[in-house]
Amino acid sequence: MGTKTISIMDDAYELLVRHKKPNESFSEEIRRLVPKKGNIMECAGLWADMSDKETEEMEKTINRLRKNSTKSLFRRVEEL
Repeated sequence: MGTKTISIMDDAYELLVRHKKPNESFSEEIRRLVPKKGNIMECAGLWADMSDKETEEMEKTINRLRKNSTKSLFRRVEEL
């Protein structure tokens, strides 16, 4: 595997140094901190064994969270 030299600002370097685990290289740290893009198809079928009741409860919860988020957003906008 090859190597690359990159330039980063001093403050970014200090952040890396502060969050680096002992005995961890900067490459290992960056791999740990930067999420890999996933493939949505890896999720296909994960909930296949969910019951209709569980599905309905999940939908209700999602709808409730969306409604609460929307209300919260409107409150913040009104405060501007």
